[in-house]
Amino acid sequence: MKLRTLAWTTAATVATAAAGGVATDPSWYLKLRKPEWQPPAIAFPVVWTALYADLAVTSAVALDRAAELDSAADSPDPVRKNHRWELRAYQGALAANLVLNASWSWFFWRSRRPWLGAAEAAVLAASSADLVRRTYRLNRTAGVSLAPYAAWCGFATVLSTAIARLNPGAK
Repeated sequence: MKLRTLAWTTAATVATAAAGGVATDPSWYLKLRKPEWQPPAIAFPVVWTALYADLAVTSAVALDRAAELDSAADSPDPVRKNHRWELRAYQGALAANLVLNASWSWFFWRSRRPWLGAAEAAVLAASSADLVRRTYRLNRTAGVSLAPYAAWCGFATVLSTAIARLNPGAK
């Protein structure tokens, strides 16, 4: 893994976390009804910090592998075009995932619309599963390491939906 790639993915994940953090309003959330199985409040910053670090590292590994495949194909044949496309597709999938990740906070916290947050979380979970799949194709170890991120996004969807159901008139 190249330090430059890791610096880029780290900066992107930190920016994502910061953008989501700006939208967060715990005072509103404390008034909502929550399912009894919701994790304690301290779990969220601990889990998200670990997941963001994991995302930065695994996506750097995948991006470097995709770039390596692209540069290894030294002829202008279709194989090289496929590797270049895969690199660009991975970059796009990662960027879209990070935007979706930050957007959840704006939909759920800032707009104070749990159903909108739950719907957005479902899209984020699908995007995260796709990112795991893409990462796995480029580096199996990195793909397996990224799987908890997709699992947590799936859990966030279930939790957001449960909160929306418990607070139908929330605003």
